Amino acid sequence: MAQVDYSELIPNNVDLASDRRLKRALEAWHPKFMDWWCNYGPDQYQDKAVYLRTAVSVDKDGWAQFDHVKMPDYRWGIFLAEDNRDEKTINFGEHKGQPVWQEVPGEYRGPLRRLIVTQGDTEPASVEQQRILAATAPSLYDMRNLFQVNVEEARHLWAMVYLLMAHFGRDGREEAEELLERRSGDPDKPRILGAFNERTPDWLSFYMFTYFTDRDGKYQLASLAESAFDPLARTCQFMLTEEAHHMYVGETGVARVIQRACDLMREHRTDDVRKFGAIDLPTLQKYVNFHFSVSEDLFGAEQSTNAANYFTQGLKGRYMEARIKDDHLLKDSPYSVTDLVDGELRQQEVPALTAINERLRDDYIADCQRGVDRWNKLIRDAGIDFEITLPHRAFHRQIGVFSGAHVTPQGKVVDAATWAAHEYDWLPSPADHEYVQSLMQQVTEPGRFASWIAQPRIGINNQPIEFPYVKL
Repeated sequence: MAQVDYSELIPNNVDLASDRRLKRALEAWHPKFMDWWCNYGPDQYQDKAVYLRTAVSVDKDGWAQFDHVKMPDYRWGIFLAEDNRDEKTINFGEHKGQPVWQEVPGEYRGPLRRLIVTQGDTEPASVEQQRILAATAPSLYDMRNLFQVNVEEARHLWAMVYLLMAHFGRDGREEAEELLERRSGDPDKPRILGAFNERTPDWLSFYMFTYFTDRDGKYQLASLAESAFDPLARTCQFMLTEEAHHMYVGETGVARVIQRACDLMREHRTDDVRKFGAIDLPTLQKYVNFHFSVSEDLFGAEQSTNAANYFTQGLKGRYMEARIKDDHLLKDSPYSVTDLVDGELRQQEVPALTAINERLRDDYIADCQRGVDRWNKLIRDAGIDFEITLPHRAFHRQIGVFSGAHVTPQGKVVDAATWAAHEYDWLPSPADHEYVQSLMQQVTEPGRFASWIAQPRIGINNQPIEFPYVKL
């Protein structure tokens, strides 16, 4: 089992003590990170003890421990997954079959740095987006889950900063500084990707974010975990272990909102659960439409020469690359994508190499649907005639071939006037946001939950529901 060294200021399993120059650089960055965390991390709760899990190894079994800790005292660190293969070779692209790289090839320095910086930028961005949510937490259980997501996103920032400083010299140190200078939603210094400049004003948005947007993170990390650059691959493999909790928070959070609505609909024999302080299913559907479409944009354009180059160069693979049954070169392979031709949506075959983004988006959509199916089972089991659906991939897109097109959630291309007339049938209206915001009242009594959400089935780490997950 690969243990983490907690005797250092920066916990790690990469033998940081043996590289004095790198250690000094990271220790110099540490107070700047702490300043960012205290000023842009969770607001008002830095002095409270939170029941957090902390990684103590990268072994699959027993890799974390739970205890109450104040967030500024949380031990952020640098963890690479274990190196379990005797012979590690590259699985795809023009270097397929060659040994993986421990150092960055000079010819790929620029694009690899860009990939790491883009991934790294999403981590502090999500913390900034969720900064004020604790003030309206529906329970201590949920407040704790928010803080756990926050500290792990911050640890993922450390993971990317380590790679930048360890392998990109002065350029990497400058990029690490800039990761702390950009701000989510800042008009002058925004975060790199659009979804990470959106507001997360309420807890329904938070659950949607952790379900849909963190799921994009899963697929981006999984494709980077295939990289020929071994330190990046192993870093991302362990990040996926932590990312799974974030998606769990999202899926179960939305499920609990649905469960509460269904319980009230059955109890009072009405679809209008708003008068009982809950979120109705049509409004929840609008939130699904928005967050799914915004998260889809994170995969980029349907056809991309950059994605093709990353694949060919061995920098970024496909999801579960080794399990795909093809030559892993894609020089002559076709792939079917949806296109907008003469105002109509059509399927057409394009070179698979340029459709890497779309292949990843297809895997993502299928994964999203599995969770939606579980939500719909809750609704069916309650005997309610309603089905949550994912909107068409062309709906409400800002990037790619569908950018600027007016497409309904059902996949029908319409004119601008029709879109304008029905926009708030499909997306949350200002009134919807205002209503959801009106429900956001903090609940801090252990074991109690807000009116709009059901309690979870089980507690965290086998603790009871009424456990003091945050000591206020």
